[in-house]
Amino acid sequence: MEMTKLTATRSSCLRRHVGAILVKDTRVIATGYNGAPAGVTHCEVTGCLRQKLNVPSGERHELCRGLHAEQNAIIQAALYGVSTEGAVLYCTTKPCSICTKMIINAKITKIVYEEYYDDSLADELLKDTDIRILQYKKEK
Repeated sequence: MEMTKLTATRSSCLRRHVGAILVKDTRVIATGYNGAPAGVTHCEVTGCLRQKLNVPSGERHELCRGLHAEQNAIIQAALYGVSTEGAVLYCTTKPCSICTKMIINAKITKIVYEEYYDDSLADELLKDTDIRILQYKKEK
């Protein structure tokens, strides 16, 4: 989970920094953080579209210049030809419904997250799958 937090430090999002890593056979196969697509001006420069439009957290995900960390990890794996089938996703935040749909189709088998994110559709979608999901609890 510490690697997901380190990855999150690369985020260019003004509202929330999220990191994700995909692990398969005990090896990191891809990483992702939330932010604007490669080559696109970052929100740090343009300002936050969601703030400008007063969009609440968890709503209207399409009204954002950025991609989610989970999306970027899956895209990175695809870009480099690495299969995500059977992988485990570690993420600083529980995936939203859009990312959950991608996770299902990427055949990821387990999600480990630290911070809870309330998205009832994501929960409903996961109930229809065999994907294991658990919240990481740091040992004291």
